[in-house]
Amino acid sequence: MKFDFYGFDAYGTLFDIHSAVARHRELVGPMADRVSEVWRNKQLEYSWTRNSMGQYREFWLLTEQALDFALAAVPGANVDAKKQLLGAYETLDCYDDVAGVLRKLQGNGAKTAILSNGSPAMLESAVNHAGIADCLDEVISVDPIKTYKATQTVYALIANSFGARPEEISFQSSNRWDIAGAKTFGFYCQWINRTGQPDEYLDLSPDEVHADLSGIVDS
Repeated sequence: MKFDFYGFDAYGTLFDIHSAVARHRELVGPMADRVSEVWRNKQLEYSWTRNSMGQYREFWLLTEQALDFALAAVPGANVDAKKQLLGAYETLDCYDDVAGVLRKLQGNGAKTAILSNGSPAMLESAVNHAGIADCLDEVISVDPIKTYKATQTVYALIANSFGARPEEISFQSSNRWDIAGAKTFGFYCQWINRTGQPDEYLDLSPDEVHADLSGIVDS
């Protein structure tokens, strides 16, 4: 299906969240992959916990706190790698399929936007480093409303920005929980299942599932 409006999650969908640790694997130590996994899991956990408590903290702070935990929790991890890892997180690698898909969508006349938990500074840095600023009409952070996905008011940000009804917007995320939240809001949802994860939230199924972003322009 073709849409006039496409919204994208950032972390894990457009940007490879594990590329920061991958760049500094030797510095981090032999359990580098585990550090990256714990870092991501805690980052998300902290956002959900803060949401539940109504105690918002900027995503960059949660990212740093999650890294502190990961480096302390994983045996043999080099705590002195923190500065380099945080620097790498500001300039995460973009997946190879991203720029081409965004440009193709815009060439077809569609509007494109990021909708992310990331702070404005984080997103600006990642987008500019990836060279995709010209492929995006909007880069929307949750920071102005001080709450994280999957709170429904977050998804309203992109609908309001586009001036479109939810059903007119195709939303893409690699995070299944994010797809569930977007589906609840009423978006047409395309799950970009990059890592072959099993399905969940079966009462809030995606409309389409793809292994990468190319599926949204080829379907």
